[in-house]
Amino acid sequence: MSSPHPFDRALDLEPTGEPAGEPADTVRGRTHPAWANMVGPFGGITAATLLHAAATHRDVAGDPVALTVNFAGPIADGAFSVTRRAVRTNRSTQHWTLQLTQGDAVATTATAVFGAHRDTWADTEITAPPAPAPDQVPRGGLADSIAWAQRYDMRFTEGPLPTDGTASASSTTTLWVRDAAGRPLDFPALAALCDVFYPRVFLRRGGFVPASTISLTTYFHVDAAGLADLGDDYLLADAHANRFSRGYFDQSAHLWSRAGQLVASTHQLVYFKT
Repeated sequence: MSSPHPFDRALDLEPTGEPAGEPADTVRGRTHPAWANMVGPFGGITAATLLHAAATHRDVAGDPVALTVNFAGPIADGAFSVTRRAVRTNRSTQHWTLQLTQGDAVATTATAVFGAHRDTWADTEITAPPAPAPDQVPRGGLADSIAWAQRYDMRFTEGPLPTDGTASASSTTTLWVRDAAGRPLDFPALAALCDVFYPRVFLRRGGFVPASTISLTTYFHVDAAGLADLGDDYLLADAHANRFSRGYFDQSAHLWSRAGQLVASTHQLVYFKT
């Protein structure tokens, strides 16, 4: 039997044995070195873990439709706990709060919304950016020292990580991306992919600038069946910043299927120092 994928090992959560029927319960996990970032774990794996914690609760109903993660403080390598609570279940939506702690310190908080899908009128106003097919783009990526980036097959068509110190007038990055080992997409994996972009300030300033995500919100535009249809294929990911000011910038991003279907949109607020 093959060993579990590093993504699934990172998402492994164990119950703490709290009594059944409690309004909130806690699971335990541990950071995984395959998803290390420059400081602490990759934010995308933290988002994925929190979504997974809600999605695997016995009372969950529907598919994820929205996730907001607030990175309150650094996560140290090692064990952590996630407390999850379904605060309200309506006819169409279910609302969750989640909290990741290490010892007595809160490191991350999150809210997640799950929903039932039904057939309605549909339209997508935004269109995918033009890009050559992924097999026509050479594989690139981030520095080898960034462990989590090695988990992905990245093919940049615009705005790769600057390496020569040249500042760009645009903050836009576009790339094809998929799991490097061919793990099929699911909602936690999609949540992680929505944080795959290096900080936009690197591109505008021409190199490394101290920066970290403070808040990340993701909207999922597919249901479980639609996500399963995508398998392990590439997604076209496109991100840009809207404004840099007084130590913060915001980032908007979209992820598309090869066929041009909008799969997810994401927005985040990032702290930077320069």
